[in-house]
Amino acid sequence: MLILLRKITSPLSNLSKNACRALSSSSAPKEEKIKVKNCDINYVKVGNGAHHALFLPGALGTIWTEGKPQIEGFDREKFTLVTWDPPGYGKSRPPEKEFTPDFYEKDAEMAFEFMKALKVPKYSVMGFSDGGITGLIHAAKYPDSVTKLVVWGTNSFILPIELEMYKKIRDINSWSKRMREPLIEIYGEQLFARYWAAWVDGMEAIYNAKNGNICNELLKNIKCPTYILYGQKDPLVDSVHASHLHTNIDNSRIHLYPEGKHHIHLKYAEDFNKRVQEFLLKP
Repeated sequence: MLILLRKITSPLSNLSKNACRALSSSSAPKEEKIKVKNCDINYVKVGNGAHHALFLPGALGTIWTEGKPQIEGFDREKFTLVTWDPPGYGKSRPPEKEFTPDFYEKDAEMAFEFMKALKVPKYSVMGFSDGGITGLIHAAKYPDSVTKLVVWGTNSFILPIELEMYKKIRDINSWSKRMREPLIEIYGEQLFARYWAAWVDGMEAIYNAKNGNICNELLKNIKCPTYILYGQKDPLVDSVHASHLHTNIDNSRIHLYPEGKHHIHLKYAEDFNKRVQEFLLKP
């Protein structure tokens, strides 16, 4: 749910040989834009592999704050990886994000239209935190498009203790400088403060309107193979969520990182990438 709190680098020594060859030919993937409804979506596409995958960042997250180790580390001969700045985030502005109670559903629909605009009819979805919620809804509503689903640090409902925690960090002045700076760099201090407060208010609105439920009723509609990963020391997402998703999504599997926190795809990038690629490529 929260975005990257420190800059992550991924040394070439940790990448696959195929990824290293791809990086040597192009120092940095090119960001592109495509019109989807009323938004110019900013995205990066890397690789020429047969398996297409869409990476969905979390709250206020962007291509580079949350997807860098996967962009650099996925095998580009086996995968074509697409990562976006979600609508209203990063460089996918204007328009600005509106945290209405149905914003996850809107993002799921936009993701479908985005991939359709790219002319990719079948793909896997990889969703982190808020992006994982979008991914759950997306897989449930567009089963003919989604080959496999990978989610981590995500939830289908909000616990009372989680809502109270969100409220305590609503004011960005309560954050450390290290936590604030990456987001201020992207959004500017005023917009960042407004966005984050609006996100917290959006969570409270969802909680009050639906008794904490975000998308529980849709889990039964997810038919594709699903991989759930979770850091057991995640301070933002309670452990009940990983087991709940595993129990309620048919054909799902789970992997736990005992010392992992929220950003397991960054902290354990090499292991994470290996596990996820193996899952996606498994017949």
